Amino acid sequence: MDEPPFVLLVVTYSKAARGSLRNVCRTHDDVVVRRFGRAVLFEGTELGGFLALRLREKHPGEVAIERTKPLDTTAVPERVIEAARAYEDRSNQNTTYAAFATGSAHPSIEAMRDRQL
Repeated sequence: MDEPPFVLLVVTYSKAARGSLRNVCRTHDDVVVRRFGRAVLFEGTELGGFLALRLREKHPGEVAIERTKPLDTTAVPERVIEAARAYEDRSNQNTTYAAFATGSAHPSIEAMRDRQL
């Protein structure tokens, strides 16, 4: 089966909901794309949807569900990709991005803040 074009992000906000999430992930690990402790990515399948909705029904107000799509890096401007590469390749790892970008061709934090991808 091909990977679905989206995943379901499930975030838990209570100890009880986190416990239920752990149990669901152990029982249905074939649907789990990635775990993050209090959050999980489920495959965008009916089973993934069922599990997410079941958790929300069991813990109303303590579980959030979002349908997300993986980032298509071809939609990211080349200047942003190049800035990320250059910043991670910087010689001094203690330099902030703001200081790194000053006086360079890389976009500033302020310039990137309000631009949508």
